[in-house]
Amino acid sequence: MSKKHMGSSIDDFLKEEGIFEEAQAQAIKEVVAWQLAQAMKNKKISKSRMATLLKTSRTQVDRLLDPKNDITLSSLQRAAAMVGRRVSIELV
Repeated sequence: MSKKHMGSSIDDFLKEEGIFEEAQAQAIKEVVAWQLAQAMKNKKISKSRMATLLKTSRTQVDRLLDPKNDITLSSLQRAAAMVGRRVSIELV
């Protein structure tokens, strides 16, 4: 059994496999979708109500909350505003 990765970080492993950026993007989408869903829950806003507030369909709200989908920044900003939050993006 090879101990090639013994003591290395998951980031190092993902970079070595060539999937670091993809994994990082997916993780970010999952966290943002979870945060939006939690904010909706805390404000007691259903998906149907959120659709009404955003002037869109319930299907579109489902897409916003599904981390497998790519959503636009403007859609995310509008949704965040409806739950009293804002979007902050930073290049590091």
